[in-house]
Amino acid sequence: MIDYSIIGPAFIAGLLVLVTHVPLGRKVLERGIIFLDLAIAQSAAFGVVLAGYIFEEENVFFVQISAGASAIFSAVLLNWTEKYWARYQEAIIGSLFVLMATGSIIALAGNPHGGENLKELLVGQILWITWDQLWPAVIISSVVLGAMVFFKHPLLNFYFPFAIAVTMSVQLVGVYLVFTSLIIPALATLRLSQKSGLVKALLIGATGYGLGLIISSIFDLPSGAVIVWSLAVVAIVSNAPSIVRTLKQK
Repeated sequence: MIDYSIIGPAFIAGLLVLVTHVPLGRKVLERGIIFLDLAIAQSAAFGVVLAGYIFEEENVFFVQISAGASAIFSAVLLNWTEKYWARYQEAIIGSLFVLMATGSIIALAGNPHGGENLKELLVGQILWITWDQLWPAVIISSVVLGAMVFFKHPLLNFYFPFAIAVTMSVQLVGVYLVFTSLIIPALATLRLSQKSGLVKALLIGATGYGLGLIISSIFDLPSGAVIVWSLAVVAIVSNAPSIVRTLKQK
């Protein structure tokens, strides 16, 4: 049975994630810093875990401040290292990801529900999203898109919007879906122009989220993991003709 009262908010949440992550994903690929999104997503997740570690009772305000501060700090740090150590930027990004991931494990070590909390941050709990949670996401997505359009400096045009968008999306859909939403639709449309590439990437993303939610509901499977696979399959199928042509040329 498919419960549209549950799938509806989850699907809209996926669309809100895609609206910001598709253009940001194209920028990530253009810059050649593929794992930037994973590092900042993990930083936001670390901020969530850290807030839970410091404050005994869960406080939404402190969680958002902690997650946002952690993600923005990482974005500012990586913007700074790109200026001085651009040659080693990928290595720095990878090191930051490992530090944030292991920091989360350390912070959750004394929590009896630590493993479950860490799994939720990685895979997400998209089916638990309610309509009330979507309004802040709409506002944040609008701010992110506005910054990308009106600002030209990389810190304001890319790193800050990236950190803010990822802070929101990690808590909505989890680290794995954040990475997938950023990279797979953008990768599938990399050779297209900016306008047509954005349109096709959004269609791939929307189809992947829709199919993933339906399949996970029918077969009672983890939604986040299924959506990741659905996005990958849709991206491959949408590029099947070009893939076949490339293989024939080889």
